[in-house]
Amino acid sequence: MNYQETINWLFNQLPMYQLQGASAYKKDLTNTHLLIDHLDNPQEKIKCIHVAGTNGKGSTSHMLASILQEAGYKVGLYTSPHLKDFRERIKINGMEISETFVTDFTNKHKAFFETNDMSFFEMTVGLAFDYFAKEKVDIAVIEVGMGGRLDATNVITPLVSVITNIGLDHTQFLGNTLEAVAFEKAGIIKPNIPVVIGEYTTETKPVFLAKAKECNSEIYFASDSITETYPSDLIGDYQLHNKKTAIQTIAVLNAQKEFKVFQEDIKSGLLLVVKNTGLQGRWQQLGESPKVICDTAHNKNGLEIVLNQIQKEDFEALHIVLGVVNDKDLDEILPLFPKNATYYFCKPNIPRGLDVAILQQKAATFDLKGEVYNSVSEAYQKAIEKAGKSDFIYIGGSTFVVAEIL
Repeated sequence: MNYQETINWLFNQLPMYQLQGASAYKKDLTNTHLLIDHLDNPQEKIKCIHVAGTNGKGSTSHMLASILQEAGYKVGLYTSPHLKDFRERIKINGMEISETFVTDFTNKHKAFFETNDMSFFEMTVGLAFDYFAKEKVDIAVIEVGMGGRLDATNVITPLVSVITNIGLDHTQFLGNTLEAVAFEKAGIIKPNIPVVIGEYTTETKPVFLAKAKECNSEIYFASDSITETYPSDLIGDYQLHNKKTAIQTIAVLNAQKEFKVFQEDIKSGLLLVVKNTGLQGRWQQLGESPKVICDTAHNKNGLEIVLNQIQKEDFEALHIVLGVVNDKDLDEILPLFPKNATYYFCKPNIPRGLDVAILQQKAATFDLKGEVYNSVSEAYQKAIEKAGKSDFIYIGGSTFVVAEIL
């Protein structure tokens, strides 16, 4: 198979949560253990940081990678989902994994994947571990896909575990209370491995403390202990918490004396996240007059912060290009959106995309009014046509909507 055939096979052959939803979720790590044994346990050959959380884990992972790159280390970075190309998920010092490595790895192990019914995410995790081990990275930042306890990445023993925050997302898998979700995320805390908590609530803090005590793990609450941060090229309001989390994580790493990261590395790393890692879709500006911002926030906690930040902007009229996936709790997120905006409803081009007529109908019950469009790009083009130079256009609701615009 060539690269495109390989990618098509990876996406289409097997269940994948991002496209299909519940059918792709596995209830234990049996398959992942089978896979890493088959690959000769590449995860044991790499030092790593493990990052979980409802929101901010992608930004925090990229910040950590950028800081460690500035300190002179060869840094692997595994994140998901991708926006444009599958290879965005696996990078070393900002460079995407080669098409050849993806193709060779898949062709070599394809029979094993098929025999053992490996999921898309399991195969991708195996690919990342194998690549980082073969390339002999100094350290890898590994982002959890979903949850933590049962996530395919949760077969590593990191130098430090990180949990950015807890919100109600993917409740059909992780539970519908903050305590239940915190329990799943806290599943990445390992015996005698320190853990950094980015943000906590009265419901989640006891869950983290109990798990850390059970594991004899030192626990650090970044929001309490980090008082000073530095400017970053990631400018969304929500990045303040992620910066604190990254700085606290680096402090814990430094204390272990295996790595040496100076304040200057932290400062320059935070300023050069996009340049060093290629991160996109976080309060990213696409246009000037009118101002166009896209953001991948897609759950209540993330959208609250982003929509609040929009209200601080200076504009005459607000235009919102909006699409979501079909398992999104619309009763929870639609009330967050402003009524004094023109909406351009669209469906992200994946099987899980919510039918645009349903979205428009539901939005109308919250007094959000707008037209429906056949595609994300058509909705965006219409917003550009209708907006005045001093207006503001926001594109969001789903990672997949942002991906289509970028």
